Amino acid sequence: MNALENKVAIVTGGGSGIGRASAILLATEGAKVVIADIDVKGSQETVNQITSSGGEAIFIKTDTSKPREHELLVEQTVEKYGGLHIVCNNAGIGGPLGPVGEYPIDGWDKVIAINLSGVFYGMHYQIPAMLKSGGGSIVNMASILAIVGTRNSSAYVSAKHGVIGLTKTAALEYADQNIRVNAIGPGYISTPLLTNALDDDTLKAIAAMHPIGRLGTSEEVAELVLWLSSSKSSFVTGAYYTIDGGYTAQ
Repeated sequence: MNALENKVAIVTGGGSGIGRASAILLATEGAKVVIADIDVKGSQETVNQITSSGGEAIFIKTDTSKPREHELLVEQTVEKYGGLHIVCNNAGIGGPLGPVGEYPIDGWDKVIAINLSGVFYGMHYQIPAMLKSGGGSIVNMASILAIVGTRNSSAYVSAKHGVIGLTKTAALEYADQNIRVNAIGPGYISTPLLTNALDDDTLKAIAAMHPIGRLGTSEEVAELVLWLSSSKSSFVTGAYYTIDGGYTAQ
């Protein structure tokens, strides 16, 4: 029997990168997976990869910055599959770059809305559905920049720091109700969010910042998502796990 047999999972930002890899791995272990994203084409590709391998998945277009869309996502998931047991709140953006004194206000608002408020909105509607399903596991995608700073990314750094605080708070509130809430802090991962935005020289320089000497892969992060989603991590809640090639050990 697969580790996630008869479980229902939502993965936000599942149209590419870490979200896609996580969705595929969860499905491989038996979960019925709902892909939530604004990227229709990428999300359908994820669904096709899952179903062509014998897994079960659907796509629900979702703007994670809007609370009503989270509410509808959860409602439609429960209507389709009968419950909710696993969530990976992964959707996020990098946002504009610039020092605090020059950072665009609209850029700040958008990054916070997706990367922080979107995680809160998600859990706000996910948790009641999980309670009705007997409990479950929520994995929030933070970043190494959830515990350290970096220049010119004030909105992203602030949002990811907030995700850890939100994760720990929710974990304490629901620990005695069979809901576990944890966060992951990836280093720089070779995803479209990164590789499409930077040239080769910059990518090489970033890779060199990691003691392991390379970027991480989405599949490596997905393995941690799977572990935190499964009963193998049954005594783990309120935790933050880096997966960063040694970046934050420096």
